[in-house]
Amino acid sequence: MPPSRPLLSFNSPPHNDADSFEAEPTTPTKTWIHYLPLILLIIFMLAPHPSLLIILVNHYLRYLEAPITFTIHLVLLYTLAGLSFTSLIVCVVRDPGPVVSPKYSAAAQDESGVSGGDELGLTEALMGMGMGEDDEIVPGKWCRKCWAPKPDRAHHCSICDRCVLKMDHHCPWLGSKCVGHRIYPAFVHFLACITLFAGYVTVVCCKALYFAFYSPMLVNDAVAVHELFLGFAGIVVTIVVGSFLVYHMYLITTNQTTLENLAPYVLLRHLPPLPASLRLSDPPQEHELSYNQRRAVQNAYKSVKMYDVGWKQNWAQVFGWSDARGCVMRICCGGASKGDGRTFMRNPGAVGMLSQLASDLATVDKTA
Repeated sequence: MPPSRPLLSFNSPPHNDADSFEAEPTTPTKTWIHYLPLILLIIFMLAPHPSLLIILVNHYLRYLEAPITFTIHLVLLYTLAGLSFTSLIVCVVRDPGPVVSPKYSAAAQDESGVSGGDELGLTEALMGMGMGEDDEIVPGKWCRKCWAPKPDRAHHCSICDRCVLKMDHHCPWLGSKCVGHRIYPAFVHFLACITLFAGYVTVVCCKALYFAFYSPMLVNDAVAVHELFLGFAGIVVTIVVGSFLVYHMYLITTNQTTLENLAPYVLLRHLPPLPASLRLSDPPQEHELSYNQRRAVQNAYKSVKMYDVGWKQNWAQVFGWSDARGCVMRICCGGASKGDGRTFMRNPGAVGMLSQLASDLATVDKTA
């Protein structure tokens, strides 16, 4: 007879072993519509190249007769274009950061008695929230949608229907996937390469257009049109994508994610225990707070940078490497962030600020 199944169990995503789970976590099936923005992005990245080649060949080879300058521009431009595609490939094919780790898969197997870790035992599910020695399974760090531990800085994406380590945001342009711990450096690398490429194209086109205005008899009208439109497009892309790049450079410098920067109520996950008289959850939820309490949280989050440990360490946490090949990977495709994506150093000064915020939440309605 086949082995009996438990009457009550909590199914974790199906997988063969821990390694395969880390590499290929279960995600909702995507249709071609999910990949439409990615296809459009690739088209936008390839569209300027015919006009760019026309400008380079005519301006530097036919008009200026400068083959060395032509070769330098060609190599630099297509190096940036190639690097942007490598980082885009990494962003699309690499998992952003699976949350469930092998030790919890093993614990599920031991508790349920089912080989392969396909079942999470009732005892661990109900009692484990207070037993985590590494502080992963505690109130507020357990995802009730995935029914799995939710480590520090991990968030559940409602579109992908999964939790992602150090989730930054959900990006439809990457094939409708999240930007998380394992692809964030590649994402920033992609923004940087696109910005540099667009800026470089703008400079080349503007110089060629300036030459066309002062030498109208030499320049073909069709080439001038290519220079005009491609230069304008380069300015637009440089401003738009460059703005995102500058914003993410600020986030790296202060060690924040987009969600942490735009969602002040994430601070509630880190508050010390509040008085029982407030009748709030542990940690408190946004909808449970009064108007004055919400204002207190919004005012506090501007100065509380939970993970800011100095700009050098912040950048090293994202782009640092531990072996000789790491430098090459960062240059070629951005690579991946250091660490396991589950534990992070915290700002020592944030503890006092959170304690003050907890005190304000307990008294703000009394003094209002």
